[in-house]
Parts: sequence; structure tokens; C-alpha cells
Amino acid sequence: MIQKILLADSGNKLTTEMLQSLRDLPAIQDVSVTILHVVPSQVTTEAMKAKMEEGEKILAQTVEKLDIEGDRVETMLRQGDPKDTVCKVAEEIKADLIIMGSRGLKRLESILANSVSQYVFQLTNRPMLLVKDDIYVKKLKRVMVALDKSDVAQNALELALFLLRGYKGAELILARVNPDLDPKLLPLSKAEMENNPVVAEALGSVKRQGVKYRCAVTGGRPSQEICKLADENNVDLLIMGSPDRRPSIAKGLPDLDRLLGTSLSDYVRVNANCPVLLARQ
Repeated sequence: MIQKILLADSGNKLTTEMLQSLRDLPAIQDVSVTILHVVPSQVTTEAMKAKMEEGEKILAQTVEKLDIEGDRVETMLRQGDPKDTVCKVAEEIKADLIIMGSRGLKRLESILANSVSQYVFQLTNRPMLLVKDDIYVKKLKRVMVALDKSDVAQNALELALFLLRGYKGAELILARVNPDLDPKLLPLSKAEMENNPVVAEALGSVKRQGVKYRCAVTGGRPSQEICKLADENNVDLLIMGSPDRRPSIAKGLPDLDRLLGTSLSDYVRVNANCPVLLARQ
């Protein structure tokens, strides 16, 4: 499911640490990695030369830190708009996963600040792993997947199971937020959580793979409760489905309404206190 990873390297050590953490997983150890650094256009030739040299150093430092065998790592130093370049390179190499940093800007802030991660999130149809600047990247011991009745949530579950295949060091937390659940019924027992229709359907796949798991079922607003469950369970990685965000009319231009951050995945990527992997179909 994941054979090629694109690491958008801006010099942020957290994205490198995230990739290192992923490489502890047997399913990820043999993937190929492309490390991309993009240098925006500069006013003078001298300034561009200096930035290109700085970019080469950043790439070299990242390669050294990752310690990946030579035939499975490639570096790219590109000149241009970082937003467009990340999207183009992801298509060029047919990346199965994009890893990049995020400032966690909210709604209109991300537009005004010309957010690279928000732009890529908007326009790519590829899975993205976003690592906010203000979080700690930890060894993957607790991975949470957000479940609902959608196809993209099922895809998120499949991605979680792929990542944890053959890995005994992590627990998978199956999280289901039912907005129609009567608060008087909370908290639910273990049996009640496992009998939740959405969770029960997922459990078959989880048990067949022999993954250690537990369930977390609650009510309320899904966006807020998913972040709350991630905090309560000290989650190291949150995986959730995210529909294709590309505008149906003009694929080349960001859709303003969606950039304003009205979706569940928008809220979670900004507010979750852990890395967020957004699965796409």
C-alpha cells in the first residue's frame, strides 16, 4: 500500500523524526524515499545561489540522519513555488504518502499566510502525514483510527492495519464518535463499545490480523471528540479518512470555501496534538 514516500524537507527536524518513527514498522522498512527541498525564487542571482547551497546542506543532513541505504533514497533540489512543486513532484514519482510539516494555522490564517501544507492538502489526492511544529514525535505505541460509515474511513482502517502489519510494539485504538449517542448512556462498557455497529464491522479485520486493540466510543461533535480522544489516549499517530479535496470545476485553483476549514479533517489537522495521517482513496 505504501511503496514510495515523499518527504517535503524544509529543514524541520520533526518531519525527519516522523519518518524515522515510521521506519520502525516492518511494513515501511523497505519503501523508497524521495527527499524534496524547494527553493523559492530569489531577487538576485547571488541570493539564489546561497539558498541552493543551503538547500543542498539541508538534504545532506536529512539523508545522514535517516541512514537509509543508497538505492532506496533520492534527493531532489527544486526551484519554484513550494506549494506547486510538492504537488508536481508527488505526481511525478507517484508518491503513496506525502510527509510534511504544518504550522497548524486555522481557517483564513492559512490562506493569508500562504500555507504550503494547506495548499497541498487541498489539491492532492494522495495520503498526507502532517506534523505540526508544536508537537512531540514519539515512537509509535498508540495508533488511533477514526471510524465512521464512510468509504474513506474504511480506507483509513486498511492503511492503519497495513502500517501495523507484523509490528507487535503498538496498540490500535478504534475510535468512533456517534453524534446521536445519548450522553446519559456514557461511559459505555467494553462490550457496548465493541458491539457498536461501526466498530464491530472493523473488529473482524483487526482480529484477523492479530493486532492488539482497544475501543473508544463516545458521543458529541466528531471533530472535537476525536481530538479529545487522541489526548485522553496519549496517541502517537492519528489516522483518519479525508475525501478528495480537489475542486471539481477548477482542479488548478484552491476552493475558497474548503480552504476556510469547514470539514472534519480540517478541524482535526489543526487541533490534534499528534501527527495526523489523512488517508485518501
